[in-house]
Amino acid sequence: MPSRRSGIAYAVAAALLSWSPPAMAADYARAPIAQYQTARADEIALARSAAPASISGNATVLVLGAVGYETAAAGTNGFTCLVFRSWGATLDDPEFWNPKVRAPICLNAAATRTVLPEYLKRSAWVLAGQDLPAIRTQTKAAIASGAFGPPAVGAMCYMMSKQGYLSDKAGHWHPHIMYFLPKTDAASWGANLPGSPMIAFVDPNEPVTTFFAPVPAWSDGTMGPMEM
Repeated sequence: MPSRRSGIAYAVAAALLSWSPPAMAADYARAPIAQYQTARADEIALARSAAPASISGNATVLVLGAVGYETAAAGTNGFTCLVFRSWGATLDDPEFWNPKVRAPICLNAAATRTVLPEYLKRSAWVLAGQDLPAIRTQTKAAIASGAFGPPAVGAMCYMMSKQGYLSDKAGHWHPHIMYFLPKTDAASWGANLPGSPMIAFVDPNEPVTTFFAPVPAWSDGTMGPMEM
């Protein structure tokens, strides 16, 4: 197992905000923790909606508890499904504290090992009452020390839930698959080029490039929006 951990703090909100239709994002203040909570059964169902049932049905499911994420169901296929909250955004995102954000995501084994831990650690900091300056300081220190590092080869995830709410600007956005790589030139994947369906986001503060590949259907098989 790689010793260095990679975060996906940037992956859910920041890149989607960059590629969704223009809109003004509200600058949210921190809300009471209760506003970020969801009923356990509802959260399990929402987490599993991140990927087709053939994947999510056998995945480990995590739910947000009082001090961090807890295992609600043990899986057998190496995938982990959970629902991200707004603090999965970049540290300067105006929606960092948006209590409406619910972003279902299902990560494969490589991403579970090396991409997920930063988000889980950040969630624990939030639930312990730490403010954004403290979270920013600890995140930078963890990156500098190598505690949060690049993703493992093959790290990827599914975000195909039409019940999700990724941000005020993005809404549900599009069903898509994400691939996590150490910092990589976007053009090497043909990303961010005219007519290319591949999108790349390079976080300036983290050792990761995230590639987004929109797919045509939601996890339940219904068709997603056709226009980007």
